[in-house]
Amino acid sequence: MSDVAAPHYRELGLTDYEYGLIVEGLGREPREVELAMLSLMWSEHCGYKHSKKLLKRLPSKGAHVLLGPGDNSGAVDVGDNLAVAFKVESHNHPSAVEPFQGAATGVGGILRDIFAVGARPIASLDSLRFGDVGESAHSRYLLEQSVAGIGHYGNSIGVPTVGGEIYFEPSYEHNCLINAMAVGLASRDRLISSAAAGVGNDVVLIGARTGRDGIGGASVLASAEFGEDDANKRPTVQIGDPFAEKKVMECCLELLDRDLIVALQDCGAAGLTSATSEMISKGGVGLDLQLDKVPLRENDMEPFEVMVSESQERMVCVVEPRLLDQVLAVCEHWEAPAVVIGKITDTGDYRILRSGELIGEIPVPLLVDGCPVYDLAPEPPSAPLYRGEPARLAADASPAETLKTLIASANIASRAPVFEQYDPVVQSRTVRRPGQADAAVLALPVLDADSGAAGKPIPGIAITMDGNGLRAAVDPRLGATEAVYEGVANLICAGAEPLGLTNCLNYGNPEKPNMAWQLSEGIEGMRQGCIDLDVPVVSGNVSLYNESPDGPILPTPVVGIVGRLPDVRYAGSSSFAAAGAGAQIALVGELHPVRAGSQLAKLQGEAPVGELPAKDLELVCATFALVRDGVRDGVFATAHDIAEGGIAVALAELCIGDVAAGAGLIGARVELPAGLDPFGEDLGAAFLAAGDGDAIAALAATAKAPLQVIGEVGGERLLIEGLLELDVAGLAAANADGLARLLR
Repeated sequence: MSDVAAPHYRELGLTDYEYGLIVEGLGREPREVELAMLSLMWSEHCGYKHSKKLLKRLPSKGAHVLLGPGDNSGAVDVGDNLAVAFKVESHNHPSAVEPFQGAATGVGGILRDIFAVGARPIASLDSLRFGDVGESAHSRYLLEQSVAGIGHYGNSIGVPTVGGEIYFEPSYEHNCLINAMAVGLASRDRLISSAAAGVGNDVVLIGARTGRDGIGGASVLASAEFGEDDANKRPTVQIGDPFAEKKVMECCLELLDRDLIVALQDCGAAGLTSATSEMISKGGVGLDLQLDKVPLRENDMEPFEVMVSESQERMVCVVEPRLLDQVLAVCEHWEAPAVVIGKITDTGDYRILRSGELIGEIPVPLLVDGCPVYDLAPEPPSAPLYRGEPARLAADASPAETLKTLIASANIASRAPVFEQYDPVVQSRTVRRPGQADAAVLALPVLDADSGAAGKPIPGIAITMDGNGLRAAVDPRLGATEAVYEGVANLICAGAEPLGLTNCLNYGNPEKPNMAWQLSEGIEGMRQGCIDLDVPVVSGNVSLYNESPDGPILPTPVVGIVGRLPDVRYAGSSSFAAAGAGAQIALVGELHPVRAGSQLAKLQGEAPVGELPAKDLELVCATFALVRDGVRDGVFATAHDIAEGGIAVALAELCIGDVAAGAGLIGARVELPAGLDPFGEDLGAAFLAAGDGDAIAALAATAKAPLQVIGEVGGERLLIEGLLELDVAGLAAANADGLARLLR
């Protein structure tokens, strides 16, 4: 092993052991361009070397699964020859360095994953985490710029942002989380693989020129902890152009509609290297790539820069030579520049040529599958890893003061200041948008022209993103299981049946025993939740090394779940106003609320420690079935699960309704079952409201889950017997002003 090469490969993130494997695999020292390509393909972000073994434990098979892990995006069957493709990706580290472009290109990248399988993007969602925006100007800057970047890209390209979540905790101060999810729609028979095929076929690069703006961007930034020199990493963050992506998207979708291409892949992390190598690996073929054919923004770029640049808005496709002219004509029509950059071969090697000279040659198996996969050394911490915050609510505060403080707190207050920056209704599919239901609801195309008329149903999908870092900090395994349960509960309250799940697993440095323990426990917990509720994992992402000198982030497993509704006209609402004055309020399910990892404990300065309650699976499933069927059948116009903030907060949210729209305020009077902590938290139960008391009584008589009427909708105040009585308008004002006040 040469002393000259050693510092170079270490600077690229390779260990001595890994470099030795490269030398052994090549039978020689690597050339510069080869080393750059291998270092990125063997990075944590691309190679999954600390998580691959664990991820294989997640269930990925299901009756509705059409595409699973390993494709650009997962996809499920929603009936009527329609497929819904969806995936979530992280852009955490780039966004912490350059929040506007980091978040914007995160949206652009996940949208390309969707149309790379042949689906038209119809919605996006975002799961965001920041530090304390009330105390930190840095966190406010990250929030404002990230949200602006998300809105800029999504609004410009014409894809609605229909949901998501935002939380604020000190551990995210220097390591924000930007998890972007996209959803697309396609005919089942138009889904396409990225596997290259056909020796002699052309490899065509479509879209933007290649520049230095994204060299080593996501793939390098996401494979190491943040240090003191983060500002020096700004040049590695990609720069996005949503208008260019719109042209590329329409071009690719037309190419697929006309059956002109063999395979399609987006240029994401590691750029041309990952896009082309993954295509030829899946197809079991080789590639001769002509480097001098790649259109450049800067003529003096080195070969390794061209190969690893993560410049945005680029796609790679494989084309039969007989169809090349037609492909190029479609690209020209959409003003999406296209050029042939290579040929598929039968060599099994990835060869890079410049002006006819061979400057790099790597066996495809070494490049794509040669990255070593490591066993973790998990070890639970001997002491709590996370401290409590300064108390903002006295332990002896009255129930009324507690509820008013909770409803205005950063993690529960209305998200309108953020969601108002996004267009949630472009494309005219949105039936339930943020603030109107526990999950976003979109209508699907109807094949029957009479659907929706004369009582005929309008099918649709419901989508949600969920995760709770505080609960996962208390118990990484149960916290991840709860993320699945909470996501499913949100779909159930909309009346949807879950079909598939995508995840983004955000954790610290897996080389540290405590972080390895959090990761392994989290994946095991997610596995259990998916098995419990029969929800397969069809796609996902792992984001590790989310640490700064101040310590690791909270373990944050985030799930995105898609479900189907038979008729969107009966989609559930999270407002009592939907049921109307006089409607009866019912509590369904069984609760064992605790304050460990709760929002109340956070406000009272307590660390996220303790125990989370175990779940009675049979009872949870019966509860979910009752809620789903009751909403679908039109019995319950209102359905809202009980989660952050507990019972009292859930009731207040139902009274407030869609606070962003300034509509839906209505009071309620309830009497809670004895012994329930109104501010503790648990999952698996929901509040329902219906005007037909006889229908509720009929359901209660046959239900396999506890269902009891506890009150009535009406008036202008929220009255919880024996606990508190508050004006709903005052609660709504506090909720609306909570986050807005912190951002002033």
